[in-house]
Amino acid sequence: MTIRLKLTLVYSLILALVLIIFSIILYSTQRWTTMNTAQKSLNYHFNKAAEARASAFAPDQPVSPDSSNNYIQSYMQVRDLSGEIIQNPANLENTRLPLSNEGMQAVTQGQDWVEKAWLDGERFFIRSQLADGPDGNPEILQVAYFVEDRYEFLNELRNILVISDSLVVIAAFGIGWVLAGLTLRPIDRITQTAKTVGDERDFSQRVKHTGPNDEIGQLATTFNNMLARLQDAYVQVEQSLQAQRRFVADASHELRTPLTTIRGNISLLQREPPISAEDKADILNDTVDETDRLIRLVNDLLVLARADAQQSLRHERIQLKPFLEDIYRQAILLAPQRTIICQPVPDLTINGDIDALKQVMLVLLDNALKHTPPETTITIGAAVAGEHITIIVQDTGPGIETSQLVHIFDRFYRGDTARSGPGTGLGLAIADELTKAQNGTLAVESRVGQGSRFTLTFPVTPSIARNGNTVSDNGDG
Repeated sequence: MTIRLKLTLVYSLILALVLIIFSIILYSTQRWTTMNTAQKSLNYHFNKAAEARASAFAPDQPVSPDSSNNYIQSYMQVRDLSGEIIQNPANLENTRLPLSNEGMQAVTQGQDWVEKAWLDGERFFIRSQLADGPDGNPEILQVAYFVEDRYEFLNELRNILVISDSLVVIAAFGIGWVLAGLTLRPIDRITQTAKTVGDERDFSQRVKHTGPNDEIGQLATTFNNMLARLQDAYVQVEQSLQAQRRFVADASHELRTPLTTIRGNISLLQREPPISAEDKADILNDTVDETDRLIRLVNDLLVLARADAQQSLRHERIQLKPFLEDIYRQAILLAPQRTIICQPVPDLTINGDIDALKQVMLVLLDNALKHTPPETTITIGAAVAGEHITIIVQDTGPGIETSQLVHIFDRFYRGDTARSGPGTGLGLAIADELTKAQNGTLAVESRVGQGSRFTLTFPVTPSIARNGNTVSDNGDG
């Protein structure tokens, strides 16, 4: 059973129940009023007949309070105390007003007795009661009052109520069916849209709703918002899958080169007759180099895999001054012949993983050392910029082409000047992923012939005062 039919049936049943209760109350009230009026009229006619009988006047015509109202009729009959009829209704041929045995006992005991009877095929109320006759002796006076017209009125009223209630319910069912269809039309559109999305996998579909912002409107809006989020998620998944395919292809290519070299060197070592000792030494050195390159590549891939899996890093307070001074000392040891400057670092604190941040800094320094001439100056520094703390690694090298900047953080991307170098093209991608994992951002600015500037940006921690003064959280600032 559809929701539309259920709603229509519920509306119709509720209306039918209300109409039935209303009709029963109306009919019962009207019946009580009608019968009460008839009873009063019967009492009126009985009193008139009793007065006429007591004054020795026994009318042959019906006694009526309104002679112009022809359908109001009453008939009088007199019985003695034994029940024998003394006077018959003159205007009812071969008809006697009945009196049951129970009524006879009640009347002889001085009670008023009223019963309903059929006379000449029509209904009457008959009242029987002891009354004084013309001679002053008690007798049983019976007066019949015509009530057939009252019952006909009640029957017509009942038929009208039944027919009108039925017609109203049928009409309400039809109107309810139409209104339910109009009300549920947005749900039908949602259903069709969902079916289209499922069949065509097209998350750009939207439900077109121009009605009010009621429950149905809110449902349509919520469904559209859900489709928008699903579309974004679907696009992200597609992009991730494409990036994964490219990553697997690039990784396979990068891994194949050292493995092929190692396999070729092993084949040379297995040659018969054996190669010379000098060639063997060169092959072993080359094998060691390729093995080291393979180890670095596998380690880099492992770091990226952990970053992609969104493994949570530690978040602790890092004092930038001692941290950058330690990085500076390591850089001097790695490249003692290069010019490396560490600018004065204020007492700044950031939240992050010290090992991950150290790896990012070493990647940036290694990138600067590899891709800049020996005379290039490399600068390390940190500062507060508004609501953020920035760490910079800057060089005065040849710079990076604008066309290459958009790809510099892509995995396995290596610029033209770096293709002949020992790198794998994963260093900056690793640095970018580790920075994001610490709620930071990594950006680069470069101009050809002027050098490059890599900037790490992190949110300000509570240890930075709003007035621009720095306050160390260890008390030595």
